[in-house]
Amino acid sequence: MRTRLGKVFVYAALLAWTLVVVAPLFWMVTTSFKNPPDVFLGPRFLPGVDFAPTARWWVRIFTVERDTLLRPLANSLIIAGTSAVVATVLGALAAYALTRFQFKFGPMKNENILFWIVSQRIMPPIVVVFAVFLMFRVTRLLDTHIGLILVYIAFNIPLAVWIMSNFLAQIPRSVEEAATVDGASPATAFFRVVLPMVTPSLSATFLICFVFAWNEFLFSLILSFARTQTMPLLIAAQHFQRGPQWWDISALSTLAVLPPIVITVALQKYFVKGLTLVGK
Repeated sequence: MRTRLGKVFVYAALLAWTLVVVAPLFWMVTTSFKNPPDVFLGPRFLPGVDFAPTARWWVRIFTVERDTLLRPLANSLIIAGTSAVVATVLGALAAYALTRFQFKFGPMKNENILFWIVSQRIMPPIVVVFAVFLMFRVTRLLDTHIGLILVYIAFNIPLAVWIMSNFLAQIPRSVEEAATVDGASPATAFFRVVLPMVTPSLSATFLICFVFAWNEFLFSLILSFARTQTMPLLIAAQHFQRGPQWWDISALSTLAVLPPIVITVALQKYFVKGLTLVGK
């Protein structure tokens, strides 16, 4: 009886959490198909029942505002994709070193070094954004792709190291020793033997880093201007420039969540497996 009640509680909690997550997304998508009066006349949920759906905002995005949309969309894909790939690779290399070799810097050992690396992710971005702005102004990295990519790499590496170190620690050293006996160098053993074994964790790490970079707002607001404007800035501009036009904002927001969703679906098998293995 207690087990059955426990299952009922778990399923009820999962259902409630699903509603909490899905309800804002459903509201956003339906708002993108509403006329302005339907937005301001109170809750209207069902298209064709509570309101007459229209695609005029989507048509305007891909016609009138197409040129305005394409640059921020391309910027976000380039910046988030590149930073996620580099952070994942560097995180895997650092995690491999921390799980295979013993380091000591004064009283600090591998566990302390890993904690220090991960603790950098706890630091609020607002603490360093002004210093980064001054450095980028001197080095002429303001409003450049490479500038934002470097910032996102720096903030995503701690997360990548943490995820990859948990996974690499589970791979026995005997795998690399066997490859070494067969004549492989340590680098060859890592790239040709170890990395293929951690593909699920690499996929999970890449996806998490990509989503963080894709959704980031503060650094892109301070460090970029018109040339490297990203999707979060474009969406925010719909409010700042013309007032709260929620139908336009909702259409752009719906479009902005599509790339992460597509990547998540494509990597779903590896993502779930990677997080499962990390949690063991």
